[in-house]
Amino acid sequence: GQASSFAPNYTKAKQSANRIFALLDREPVVDGYSEDGLKPEKVVARIEVKDVEFNYPARPDVQVLQGLSLSVEPGQTLALVGPSGCGKSTVVSLIERFYDPSSGSLKLEEQDIRDLNIRWLRNQIGIVSQEPVLFDKSIADNIRYGANFREVTDEEVIEAAKAANIHNFIQTLPQGYATNVGSKGTQLSGGQKQRIAIARALVRDPKILLLDEATSALDTESEKI
Repeated sequence: GQASSFAPNYTKAKQSANRIFALLDREPVVDGYSEDGLKPEKVVARIEVKDVEFNYPARPDVQVLQGLSLSVEPGQTLALVGPSGCGKSTVVSLIERFYDPSSGSLKLEEQDIRDLNIRWLRNQIGIVSQEPVLFDKSIADNIRYGANFREVTDEEVIEAAKAANIHNFIQTLPQGYATNVGSKGTQLSGGQKQRIAIARALVRDPKILLLDEATSALDTESEKI
């Protein structure tokens, strides 16, 4: 008698478990932990995008990129300008290999990025997004995290902060670089969070720096710097 009252809950639990196991069994198209691929000793940050087409797996009928071609030489700054939803952030995601294009190619120094070791590739790139994620740690620790594959000295942290135009502000804080930023950086303004995120990207000395509307909350002076 009492057991029958649990039947609906059992059915719901079984359905939920099936969905969880199906999710766990999925294999990603791009394996971020793969050890396969080339790891060139020298990196020349020359990017070539040729005839790239792309649509997100969840929206296969919506063509986001249609035959995009561009090239970026070492030391060159390239800005992608366009309305919201035109594919600017998508290009950043493709360079980072969060996705692969439907057709066409992305090359780093004549080498298709799909042939490169994915962890090696991402170690060459620094990225700052419009909504930076900061951890409930000190300012220094948040900046150091940008190069978490090696030891980062205090001098490197300060130099990165100066380059991001946040050093002078940090110096005004009672605890300086030891100041805790709070969960998700709640103790800081939007512009301050973005500048710390830029410093975090710079501290790894990336060969390629990607800024996805990373200066949207900065004042004019900081944006120029």
